[in-house]
Amino acid sequence: MRFTRLGFAFAGAAMVAASLAAPTPALAQANEQFIPALVYRTGPFGPNGTPFADGFVDYLKMINARDGGVNGVRLTWEECETAYNTDRGVECYERLKARGPTGATAIVPLSTGITYALIERTVQDRIPLLTSGYGRSDSSDGRVFPWTFTLPATYYSQMDAIVQFIRSKEGGNLRGKKISYIYHDSAFGKEPLPVIQRLAREQGFELTEFPVPNPGVEQKAIWLRIGRQIRPNYVIMWGWGIMNPTAIQEAAAVGFPRDRFIGVWWAGSEQDVTPPGDLARGYLAANFHGTGKDFKFIRDIENLVHKPGQATGDGKHLGTVLYNRGAVNAAMIVEAVRAAQERHGRGRPMTGAQVRDGFEALNLDPQRLAAMGFEGFMPPLRLSCADHEGGGIVRIQQWDGRKWNWASDWIEPNRAMIREMYEATSMQYAREKNITPRDCARQS
Repeated sequence: MRFTRLGFAFAGAAMVAASLAAPTPALAQANEQFIPALVYRTGPFGPNGTPFADGFVDYLKMINARDGGVNGVRLTWEECETAYNTDRGVECYERLKARGPTGATAIVPLSTGITYALIERTVQDRIPLLTSGYGRSDSSDGRVFPWTFTLPATYYSQMDAIVQFIRSKEGGNLRGKKISYIYHDSAFGKEPLPVIQRLAREQGFELTEFPVPNPGVEQKAIWLRIGRQIRPNYVIMWGWGIMNPTAIQEAAAVGFPRDRFIGVWWAGSEQDVTPPGDLARGYLAANFHGTGKDFKFIRDIENLVHKPGQATGDGKHLGTVLYNRGAVNAAMIVEAVRAAQERHGRGRPMTGAQVRDGFEALNLDPQRLAAMGFEGFMPPLRLSCADHEGGGIVRIQQWDGRKWNWASDWIEPNRAMIREMYEATSMQYAREKNITPRDCARQS
């Protein structure tokens, strides 16, 4: 937004500042859409949770400033600190789920452990649960998990894409090769084990697995085995927080090449590669969106939120991997609200149940992505009653010592295999919980 006169500049800045202020719950108005923000700015994973939280809230501020909300409905929010602790995450959910004129719009737990704890609660409360790039992969099956959404990709899709990338580097054949899997010893790290174990059996590579206890600093013995005994062709890591730079340093110490070391997308941020310095050069990681500031929605945040002095936090994370990921999560909720309004009525706040309908109608085609300012940032996706993932497309990035660069094109996972795996465990879950799966063919 540009103003040619100083007076207009002051007036515009004042209007933007006013539009960014989120009313407290006591002052909430009827025409507001309340979005809880479960965050962790403290604790062992605070350095990673902070940029995500900043990007999430800054995107909501930008939508208010640029668009006046969603069809005239202003967005409001409240942060609740979980410290990446499951019990605290549940407490935050219970405290915020009924806020606002229509209750919580959607919940972003930002933790696989918290996700597992909230799945049944959100069903009872009829609130969408957005687990973008983490959580329970088989909850992509919307017939069994009608309130959980995994867009744009799950750990299952990501693991398959990473192995596809490795196979492409090995001439299309992994038989006889060695891959080691190092993972955070939690639900997060264990989630993709069924995929890599199946791929090892089917493709003939030797798999070794190494769980790492929280928070992830005790890795020296693992890397000595990798460097001196196993000597794998590649290492895949599912890490978070301090575990990631520690692993990069230990890999360097035993001489394992960083260009054969691939991290989960939660191990592919600036926070992971900056502490090891030059030792991180060449390190690879998965991602499902762009990095940097060269996207229209990021420029809108910079001009409408940061320049007026309304940045969340200190503003230094703009354009970094985790900041952009927080913005993606906020954008998915905003677009679900927009889609819900198209179905249930523009210009008024949506309930959680209506937003669920919006998620299932979500169609982010190239035209919609361009209108959002996301052109070139992520691939198109489309959800449905049965498919709550929407594609699962992944890309590999590489650290050059200063910034992340793409090391692959977009990789489409083996959707037939992945869907088969989703359905096998989702139907088992349905039997255990006495759930009758929805008949999506009957959904309007």
